Amino acid sequence: MARTVDPARYQARRLQIIDAAITRFSEDGFDRATTTAICKTAGIGSGTFFHYFPTKRDVLLAVLELGTGETEEWFAARLGSTEPGEIIVEYAHHHADQCDDPRLPGFVRSVGAVMNDEDVAAALERDENAIQQGLEPLIRSAAERGEVRTDQSPERLAVWVAVLLDGYISRTASAARFDPVAERAMLIDAVHRLLRP
Repeated sequence: MARTVDPARYQARRLQIIDAAITRFSEDGFDRATTTAICKTAGIGSGTFFHYFPTKRDVLLAVLELGTGETEEWFAARLGSTEPGEIIVEYAHHHADQCDDPRLPGFVRSVGAVMNDEDVAAALERDENAIQQGLEPLIRSAAERGEVRTDQSPERLAVWVAVLLDGYISRTASAARFDPVAERAMLIDAVHRLLRP
């Protein structure tokens, strides 16, 4: 008889492995990170790891997919907001919050090292699309209410909001002298100035 799988326990263990992989990728880089090190950080055996993920590449893809899913859920929870302009700025804050994780710079560098991988590139593109599809309707609605500029299309403004947010994360990952906490106010100001009517 097949074993009954507890979905909550399965998901919790999967997230435990993903979290450990983020730590290893951040500290060791993708190439030097090993499944053995991920297992040690997660406090699991290798058999458990391979039950969930065939390779460390698969766990990296799972990290990226999880991030995209969280982005989609974030925007879905705010559908139909009567204050779309505020939601756009709230998303900029949410995005900046991710930079508070001290593992982010190393993780971004780790992903950057494997961006030529076809599946990694596709996962990153899905994430970009989720952000674009989340921002565009908010910007369109905010423009209809006179909350944001209308001299540029909502599509173009969404792209440029994403450019600002991506630049913030990239700078966090690449510059030792860039303090994301200290620079958060400048990021939010830049988003405001970009969208100002």
